[in-house]
Amino acid sequence: MNSLPIFQIILLLVLILFIYGAFFIVKQKTAVIIERFGKFNRVSKAGFNFKIPIVEVTAGIVNLKTMELPVDVETKTLDDVFVRLVVSVQYFAVNTSEGIKTSFYKFDDPARQIQSFVFDSIRSEVPKLILDDVFSEKDKIATAVQEELAETMKEYGFAIVKALITDIDPDANVKHAMNEINAAKRMKEAAKEYAAAAKIKVVAAAEAEAESKKLQGKGIADQRIAIANGLKKSVEEVKGAMEEGVTGQQVMNMLFMTQHYDTVGRLAEQGVNTIFVPYTPGSVGDLQTQIQSSLLGVDAIIKSTVQETSTDKFDVKQEEEIEE
Repeated sequence: MNSLPIFQIILLLVLILFIYGAFFIVKQKTAVIIERFGKFNRVSKAGFNFKIPIVEVTAGIVNLKTMELPVDVETKTLDDVFVRLVVSVQYFAVNTSEGIKTSFYKFDDPARQIQSFVFDSIRSEVPKLILDDVFSEKDKIATAVQEELAETMKEYGFAIVKALITDIDPDANVKHAMNEINAAKRMKEAAKEYAAAAKIKVVAAAEAEAESKKLQGKGIADQRIAIANGLKKSVEEVKGAMEEGVTGQQVMNMLFMTQHYDTVGRLAEQGVNTIFVPYTPGSVGDLQTQIQSSLLGVDAIIKSTVQETSTDKFDVKQEEEIEE
């Protein structure tokens, strides 16, 4: 009598375990590998699924989301500079039964094995380039890595979305040297700009000075023409006021002496003590002699002019007396 309830309880428990083991739910963006007697049977995808208890078991779960794997690689460039690169690989398991099966059974640790392929690809591409080209052509390096990696991983049920080089870090001494080179280049460019600005200033100053000299020369020329015209007019007026026989040279000498003494007189009126001397001390006596000779010459000219005028008047008077 008591054995019947125990048997029912056992049967109920077996039934519950059977139901619990037979039905299972697979989440979105995942897939479940089902094995029957230790051999691959099928792939169960998202939703409500059924398996035969004891006969079929869940071998594993495959993540179908896009995953990112950062890979830190240290390698050497063509110019023998050690550089560290960080490559971010975005990948996912191909969402087909064959792709999921292959990605689950062929790779024991997909992340570590993808990392190994990235190491190999980077260390075959970067040594072909010098350090400067590694910086300037990092997109080409990333594309080459992506293409090579995609071709390789396709056989293992994975697809490569993108391979990105997110960091390039040379040795600290190399970075310091690069900064020094860059600073030197910028100083060189700055020196060129300063030199160009100085050249522009010098050229502008020279052009301005040339224009100034040109205008100054024109002004001096005009001034000299005006002085010459004034002297000519003064000579004509003085010559007309004096007796006949006075030459233009004599008038000029007299005008020059007059201007000389007028200048000296104006300086004396202003209370300025000025001494006119030649450039050499030995010519002071010559200057004095020249001034005295000029004064004596002017005096002789005036006396000669007066005598000639008196003789001419005397001759005219005698002629008038004879005629009478």
